[in-house]
Amino acid sequence: MTPKLTRNLLIAALVFGIVASACGGAAATAEPPVEANVQEEPRYIVEEPAAEEPMEAEEEYYAPLPSATQAVGLDIPNDAPYQDNFFDNYGVNPFLDTEDDRLSTFALDVDTGSYTIARRYLSDGYLPDNDSVRVEEFINYFEQGYDFPPEGQAFAIHMDGGAAPFTESINYQMLRVGIQGYSVLPSERKDVNLTFVIDVSGSMDLENRLELVKDALELLVEQLRPSDIVSIVVYGSQARVVLEPTSGAEAGTILSAINRLQPEGSTNAEAGLQLGYEMNLRGFNAEGINRVILCSDGVANVGNTGAGSIWETIEARASEGITLTTVGFGMGNYNDVLMEQLADNGDGHYAYVDTLNEAERLFEDNLTSTLQVIAMDAKVQVDFNPAVVSRYRLVGFENRAIADEDFRDDTVDAGEVGAGHSVTALYEIKLHPEAVGEVATVYLRWQDPDTREVIELGEIFFSQDLADNFAETSPYFQWTVLVAEFAEVLRESYWAQSSSMAAIMEESQRVSRLLDLNPDVLEFVSLVEVANRLVSAQ
Repeated sequence: MTPKLTRNLLIAALVFGIVASACGGAAATAEPPVEANVQEEPRYIVEEPAAEEPMEAEEEYYAPLPSATQAVGLDIPNDAPYQDNFFDNYGVNPFLDTEDDRLSTFALDVDTGSYTIARRYLSDGYLPDNDSVRVEEFINYFEQGYDFPPEGQAFAIHMDGGAAPFTESINYQMLRVGIQGYSVLPSERKDVNLTFVIDVSGSMDLENRLELVKDALELLVEQLRPSDIVSIVVYGSQARVVLEPTSGAEAGTILSAINRLQPEGSTNAEAGLQLGYEMNLRGFNAEGINRVILCSDGVANVGNTGAGSIWETIEARASEGITLTTVGFGMGNYNDVLMEQLADNGDGHYAYVDTLNEAERLFEDNLTSTLQVIAMDAKVQVDFNPAVVSRYRLVGFENRAIADEDFRDDTVDAGEVGAGHSVTALYEIKLHPEAVGEVATVYLRWQDPDTREVIELGEIFFSQDLADNFAETSPYFQWTVLVAEFAEVLRESYWAQSSSMAAIMEESQRVSRLLDLNPDVLEFVSLVEVANRLVSAQ
């Protein structure tokens, strides 16, 4: 057994131990923050480099998972587990009749933040806020077992399906549509020009959030090459530069700048991002990867505070070819809406880091996928055959919908996909009795980030490829259906009213044995067990 696998199994066991003893109530929904505008020009300060301080002995740091009251240091009213969390409700997709609308179109989404937020809630002994649950982000957290595309091809389309234990009747089936991107070896990734934009406002002192940010970024810095460039911007009440563009060969200088950071002031995220993009342009690499990485709890209370208005001020700089990754930290006084929407607008992706192990996954194990984009404006259109399919429902992707007529409009913004990433969409479909033949054609369209060529692929799926029963389907398909149903129950979807957490728990325990005791899978099983206890206690 490898050291990393041993460590992952130990962490999974630790999480299981934490969640097994958890208890508590359900989460309450908070209203989204009201956008404020303070009529004050953002102030930028370039900080003179401080004398390098001796580094303390390295110590592995794991952010504690405190009780909800400890997390914010206050008494929480109305039995809400955390104070001032902001999520948005995007609704739940309905069933559509193919005679009325045979096309389903959406932007690809590789975000995973919603799943790790739910993990944080459950690890603290609470059911997650309904509005925090985005089904596709639960699904895309997990390995899907897809084959990589043939050499010379950017993507492969995979489809499978069959009956599932949660569908309404024999005529209903689940269809999995998988998009797998090509992989890039770490040694072959492009050089990077990174700007860390770090929130050092007072709220980042809660739960040692800033300390977890520091440790997360240390993992990333350790992966850099001499040809990579890093700059650092911080923001509290105002934005300032703490590290000019610096070679990855000077890891000690970069880490020293990170380790000197301390919480301070209010939260001017708008000024921080403006200055972050400016710094990234100063180190711009026309042949490499240019990316801003925002590390924050998402709370903004100075300047423009909403995702839309902040984006308006940085959109011109972002159009220069600089992508944005947003990484969330902390719970209680956390704004998921801002972090998720900024990443969507910024041609990047959104992750939430609840433990150092998650930071390792993002910035060490999957660093190339995190940094190197292989497809811009990637979108999928599924064309269902009305002669075979009576109706269908896309499970998730509610805030990633694209008008059907815009699928081949290449001016419409869609999703970005990193090297080696896969994206999965699940459909619940109802077949006409006795109907056989073509079920659907899946089209994938994207722009190559290097050549700017627009490429389109298509793949047909037939009814004879549907399995007769759930146990005959791929273990990965079974797992995806279970993860999706878990998310549907957590968000109290209308279409999951007949499901039970106990049934999901029993099935997930069974299927986990088919997936060789994968640590992520084992952790999920433990979380379902906690959710089942919490639901039963209501």
